[in-house]
Amino acid sequence: MQSEISERFQALAADPDGASSLAEGALIVAAEVRPEVDIATGIEQVEETAERARPFVEAATSPSAAVAALNHALFELDRFRGNQERYDDPRNSYFDEVLTRRRGIPITLSVLYVEVARRLGLEAYGVGFPGHFLSKVVGVSDLPEREIIVDPFFGRILSLSDCADRVRSAAGEHVELDAQWLQPVSSRDIYVRMLNNLKLLYLRQGDGLGALGCFDRIVVLAPEAAFEYRDRGMLLERMECINAAVDDYARFLELAPNDESAHPIRLRRDALSQRKPVLN
Repeated sequence: MQSEISERFQALAADPDGASSLAEGALIVAAEVRPEVDIATGIEQVEETAERARPFVEAATSPSAAVAALNHALFELDRFRGNQERYDDPRNSYFDEVLTRRRGIPITLSVLYVEVARRLGLEAYGVGFPGHFLSKVVGVSDLPEREIIVDPFFGRILSLSDCADRVRSAAGEHVELDAQWLQPVSSRDIYVRMLNNLKLLYLRQGDGLGALGCFDRIVVLAPEAAFEYRDRGMLLERMECINAAVDDYARFLELAPNDESAHPIRLRRDALSQRKPVLN
């Protein structure tokens, strides 16, 4: 049992940097969930957002001032911000809805930030910070650290000390900030994380089919992601798709035979294999 995956998404998965922009990729992801998404209109909205910010950025007298000008345009004038009131609203995860409503979650707002910054000549990237996606602008030559970390959800710049405080607040005082957590991530990683957010949302809402669609696309993007097969297998088992669940458990065991969950998964696979197959 697998949801229908569009040729456009298959092409994105084969070459995630081949899309003309990160925004286009994010819109393709949204269109997999909601086929009515108009990708061309979404790209136009990103371009219009960049053009509204352009006069402020181009008037800046230093690279750091250009980042401050972009932040002013996006977060104060256009009023893009995180939806703290309704964080679990699915619209926060659909990039087209974020462009229209100007509300989102950290990763969708970071995609917008990176795309607008790049259109204005800034070198920007997404940052897979644990638990809260961020953005960064590098090549900021008038600062000693030569980069600026931005949290588009709260519309503010973060220092390394701020990032360390967030880690300690989430994981305990003994946890130190790892520089790897502030490194740029690939387009593929961003699309996987967007789908993972949607998957978890659907699971919380009890929408098994919606979650299954996200699983299906994650493994197209990341075919070696062992735990996605394991977890999709458990969902398929609950949905009585026995043959497909057995296949996913087998794939997980191929990819992660020594994982601590491998033994119980092997037992589940073997038990399911003994059951009379049902239609998938």
